[in-house]
Amino acid sequence: MTSPTGKGKGQHCADKVKRCLYRQWACIYIEERDRKQPGHLVLLQNYLVGWQEVKRPIGMANIGDETLASEGQNFGAQASGVEWTVIILTCQHKDSVYAFQRELEIRQRKGSIAAGVVLLTVEDPEAHVGSGGATLNALLVAAEHLSARAGYTVVTSDVLRTARLLILHMGRDFPFDDCGRSFTCFPMENPSGKAEALVCNIDVQLYLMTHKLGPGSPPGVWVCSTDMILTIPSYPDICWNGFSGARVVTVPGTVSYAKNHGVYLIDQEGYICDIIYKGTEEKIKECALQDGRVPLVSGIVFFSSEAAEKLLATHVIPPLDGCTYMGLDSGARSVQLSIFFDILLCMARHISRDAFVNRAKRILQSGDITPPNTDMATMRSARAVLWQELRGIPVTAALVADGGYDYMSLSADDHVRNLTRRGSVSDCFVSHHVVYSKLTHHALLNKNCSVINSLLDGEIRIEPYSVVQHCHLEGPLHLGSGCLLSGVDQLSSLSLQRHQLRDVIIQGHHIKLRGLKLRIFTIMGRLDDLQVPFSNSCSTFLNVPWSTFFEKTGIKKDEVWAPSHLDNNLLNAQLFPILHTSEPIGMEDVLWLLGHERGQYLRKWQSAWRLSMREILSCLDQQAELAWRQQLFLAQAQHQVQSILHARKDNSLCPLIKAAVCEGQEQQILHTLDTVAASTKDLGIAARALACVADVLGCVAGRQGGLRSGPAANRAWTEAFSLLESGNVVRGVEKLTEERGKWLNRPDRLVRAARHYEGAEQILIRQAVMSAREFISIREVGLPPMNHWVVAECPARIDISGGWSDTPPITYEHGGVVVDIAVLVDKLKPIGAKVRRIKEPKLHLVMSRGREQEMAVEISCQCLEDLKDYCQPHAPGALLKAAFICTQIIQYPSQIPLRDQLMAGFGGGFELHTWSSLPHGSGMGTSSILAGAVAAALISAAGKSCDTTSLIHVVLHLEQILTTGGGWQDQVGGLVPGIKIGRSKPQLPLRVDVERIPVTDEFVKTLNDHLLLVYTGKTRLARNLLQDVLRNWYARLPSIVHNTHALVRNAEECAQAFMKGDISWIGQCLNTYWQQKKCMAPGCEPLAVREMMTILQPHVHGQSLAGAGGGGFLYLLTRKPCQKETIERILRGSEGLGNFSVHEVEVDETGLSVCATGP
Repeated sequence: MTSPTGKGKGQHCADKVKRCLYRQWACIYIEERDRKQPGHLVLLQNYLVGWQEVKRPIGMANIGDETLASEGQNFGAQASGVEWTVIILTCQHKDSVYAFQRELEIRQRKGSIAAGVVLLTVEDPEAHVGSGGATLNALLVAAEHLSARAGYTVVTSDVLRTARLLILHMGRDFPFDDCGRSFTCFPMENPSGKAEALVCNIDVQLYLMTHKLGPGSPPGVWVCSTDMILTIPSYPDICWNGFSGARVVTVPGTVSYAKNHGVYLIDQEGYICDIIYKGTEEKIKECALQDGRVPLVSGIVFFSSEAAEKLLATHVIPPLDGCTYMGLDSGARSVQLSIFFDILLCMARHISRDAFVNRAKRILQSGDITPPNTDMATMRSARAVLWQELRGIPVTAALVADGGYDYMSLSADDHVRNLTRRGSVSDCFVSHHVVYSKLTHHALLNKNCSVINSLLDGEIRIEPYSVVQHCHLEGPLHLGSGCLLSGVDQLSSLSLQRHQLRDVIIQGHHIKLRGLKLRIFTIMGRLDDLQVPFSNSCSTFLNVPWSTFFEKTGIKKDEVWAPSHLDNNLLNAQLFPILHTSEPIGMEDVLWLLGHERGQYLRKWQSAWRLSMREILSCLDQQAELAWRQQLFLAQAQHQVQSILHARKDNSLCPLIKAAVCEGQEQQILHTLDTVAASTKDLGIAARALACVADVLGCVAGRQGGLRSGPAANRAWTEAFSLLESGNVVRGVEKLTEERGKWLNRPDRLVRAARHYEGAEQILIRQAVMSAREFISIREVGLPPMNHWVVAECPARIDISGGWSDTPPITYEHGGVVVDIAVLVDKLKPIGAKVRRIKEPKLHLVMSRGREQEMAVEISCQCLEDLKDYCQPHAPGALLKAAFICTQIIQYPSQIPLRDQLMAGFGGGFELHTWSSLPHGSGMGTSSILAGAVAAALISAAGKSCDTTSLIHVVLHLEQILTTGGGWQDQVGGLVPGIKIGRSKPQLPLRVDVERIPVTDEFVKTLNDHLLLVYTGKTRLARNLLQDVLRNWYARLPSIVHNTHALVRNAEECAQAFMKGDISWIGQCLNTYWQQKKCMAPGCEPLAVREMMTILQPHVHGQSLAGAGGGGFLYLLTRKPCQKETIERILRGSEGLGNFSVHEVEVDETGLSVCATGP
C-alpha cells in the first residue's frame, strides 16, 4: 500500500528507523554536552556526520543545525529525564512506612532521584483497598502536601495543574521476598550510577518512568505498579501534542500468556474499548494486534492534570471516600477498587453503564493472597460514582512494540527463572551472575546461577538456575539446581552442609509478633503451588504430594490445618515453627521437613508455635530485613575496598564511598581504610588509602564545606605528620584517626580534615618517590679552585605527548611514558646556574630573571636556622636551599653548625647564582630544569661528578624534599639533549629510563622550521591543577584511568611518528595530547587561549599548551615552514588576545652543559 506521501510501507519503516537513530544521537549529544566532558566534541563531530547522512534521504535536508539543536533539546529530555514534583510510594503496612521512606531518601542521596523531588511513602488507609483505592489516597496525600507548600489551608486541585506526580504501588505481600516485589533485588548493576547500589525492581521502574516513558508528557499523574518486570529496550516515540485524558502503556504478549492476565481491546484510533481479565481464548483473540499478539495490561497509566483533578474530586463522594485516609478518619467504610478494572474501565468506549454498574463483578488478581473485602452493593455504588464523575474522559493506549512484561506471580519456579534470566531490562542496567557479593571460590559457581548481595566463605558450589540472595554462607556447601536461598545467616548455613539441596526455596525471615522480634525460617519446593487446594491431586509440598510428605515426616493433616478450616492450601498451612519454649528457632526446624530426619524433630515441631506463610507475611519486620541487607552490602563493600587497594586495582572507590555515606555507614568504611593504611608495607597502597579517607570526609561534608583544595599545616595534625615523615606509618595512621575524630562536627571542619589527609598522603608519596635515590651514583673527582665558577646551562623543554603519566603516584602505579624535546628559545638556553666556593663560611644565594642579574634577589644563609624553610616552595630561595641539602653538601637537621660543616668539608662557603629568561608559569619545565642545573653545578663545585641518569633521579629526590611533588618529564626534557622518550615502570623503587629517538639531521631542520612558541600572557597555576589530578587519580575515576592508558599509547605512537619523520602524524599526536590534557585537568584551557587556538587551527598540524596547561607557552607545529611573521600578523589581527609574543624555537642537541671558568 502506498502512503499519501507516495512512499511505500517499507520505505516508511526505513525512514522511521533513521529518525529513531537521529533521536538517539540527539539524546546522546545533549547528555554528553550537559556533562561537559572533553570527549563530547569528538562525539558531536560523529553526530553531525551521522545527521547529514540521515536527513537527506528522508526529506529533512532543509532542516538546519538550529532546528537540529532545538529538536535535540526536546529529545534530550529523555536523557535528562522527567523532573518529578512528587514521587509517592504506597505500601500496605504502616510499620514499614518509615523503612521504605528511608529507602527512597537513600536513592535521592545517591542521585537516582533528583534532589528537588518531594518523596512520600503513604500507607494504604486500610488493608486491601486495591490499586484504585491506593491511587486515590496517594493522590489526595500528594495534593495535600503540595497545597500546604503553596500556602493553602485546604486541599486544592489547582496544585496539580503544573505538577508531575509519579505514584508507585508496592502491591501485596510477596512470599519470595520479604520486602515485596518492589524491592526484589535483581542480578544487575548500574555501571553509570553515581553510587553503588543494589538494583531492585523499583529502581528499574523509576528509570523507565523517568527516562523512557515519562519524557515529553504534560503535567499530570503517572501511576505505575511495581509487581511486574517491565522491559523497554528503546525510547518509545509517544506523541503528547495537545494530550488530555488518560493513557495506558501496553506491551504485546502472547495469547497463551494473556489467559492469566489482563488485555486491552483497542480500536483503530488508539482508544481503549474494553479491558478483559482472564478472558476466554476467543475473547482474547478479539484484542489481537496485526502480528497476532495482544496488548497486555502492563500496570502503567497516565492521567493528564485535568483527568487527575476529576479523579481527586471523587475522594469526597461516598462510598469512594472510603478509599482514602481522610474518609476513614471521618467514619467511612473502606472500599476496594482496581485502577484498571474499575477506574479505567468506566472510561472504555464499548462499556455501557448497565454492564459497568449493575453487572459489576469482583476481580481477584492472581497476585492477591487475600480475599476482597468489599460487598457487591457497595461495589455497585462505587462504580456508579465512577461512571458519573469519570465517564467521558478519553483513555488511549501507547503501545511499546519492543517492550516485554512479566508479572511477578506466586510461582517459585517463575521467580527463580526471573532471577537467573540474563539480558537487559533497559540500557541502563547490566546483568551479571554475581553482583555485590564476596566469594572465596568463584570458579565453583555455574554461570547460569545468580548470587546477589551475599557473602560466600569457603567451598560453595552452586549449580545452574539456583539463586543465593542476602545470605552469609559458610562452606563446604553444595547447592543443586532450582534452589533459592534468601536471608540465611552464617550460623544457620552450617546446617545446610549436611543436606543435598535441589529445587527447594529456603528463606530466613525477620518478624515482629506481640512485641517479640524473631528470626525464623521457611522452606518449600520450587514446583509447589501456593494456592491450589489441598484436595487437588496436583497439590504438593516440597515437590511431593501431601500424602507422601505426611508419610515421610509423621505429620498429620489436622496439625497443618484446623479441622474447621475450609480453604486448605500451602499458603495457609501452619508448617513453620516460630517459637520454642526452651530454645531459639534454627534452620534444622524446617530442614527436617525434607524427610531426612524425624524423631525428636517431629516432637519439637508439634510443640512449637507455628505459623503459615500467609501469617508470616502479615507480621514481617521489613525494617529489620532492610537492615540485614544493608549489613551484608556493607560487609562486601568493605571487602571490596580491601581487595581493590591491596591488589592495586584501577577500580574507582567513589561509587562505593558515596553509597556508604548515603546510607550513614561512613564510619565503617573509614575504619576499613584506616586498617589498610596501617597494615600494608607498600607506601603507594597506604597513600591511596589515606586519599580515600579524604574522599569519604569530603563526601560527608558535601557542598557545604568549601573547596577541597587548601592548606594542610594546622598544628593539631603535626604529630601525625611527624610520625609519617619518620616512617612510622602505623602510629601515624593511628594519630590521624585520633585527630580526625575531633573534626567531624561541621562540614567546613570535615573539608579541612580532608585537606590534611591529602597532606598525609603527600608525605607517603614523597617517601615512595625518594626510593629513586637508589639510582643516584655520585663519585669524588676533587674540588675546583676557590673562586672559580662552575656554570651549568640548560635548554627548556616542550612535552609532545604523555605528560601527566610521569607524575607520582601515577608514574609508579600505572607507569609513565613521555616524549620531550629539548629546545632553545630565541637561539639561547634560557635556564642556568653558576656556583663557586668562597672563603666566607656561608651560603650566598642570588636569584635573577636573566643572565644580566635583572631583578636579583639575594639571600645570605649564615646558620642552619636560615635553611629551615627549604621545604616551603614559596619561600625565597627554597629550591636552592633544598638543593644544598639534597646533594648532601649540607646536613640538615644537624648538631653541627653550618659554619663548621662548610669549613670542614669545603674550606669555606658557596656563592650560587641562578637565572631563567622564561616567565614564571611558562609551562616549559623551568623549576625542575633549574633544579637540575643547580644540582649539577653544586655537585661539580663540591668536587663530585654524576651522569645525567643520576641527575634525573637527583631532581626527583630534590622536588620531594621541596614538597612540590613533581614528576620526571621536565628534567628529562631539559637535561637530555634532542628528542627523547622517557619511561617508568609501574613499580617501586621509581626508576626513569631515557632513550634518544633516532632522527636525521634533515628532519631536525624541518622540525625547527615548523616549530613556534607563543607566549599567551596567561600565568598557569600548576599547583591547583596537580592537586585535582592526583585527587582524581586516587579516586580512579574511569575517565582518568582510561585517559592515562591513552596518554601512554599516544606517547609510544608519537615516538614512531618521529622515527618516521612524519610532521603531519606528529601534529595529530600533538592534538590528541592536548585533548588528553584537558581530560586530565579540566580547566587547563583559559578562554583566551581557546580563542587563540581556534584562530590558529587552520595554520597548524597540531598545537598544545606546554606542561600542565592553564597558561604559559603555546607551542605550534605549523603547516608551512618559517611562519613566525605570519602567526604574529594573524594574532595581531584578532581582538582580545592580550599581551602575547611569538618566539623562535629549535631543537637543542647538547642538553645540559657544565663547564668551569676562572674567577
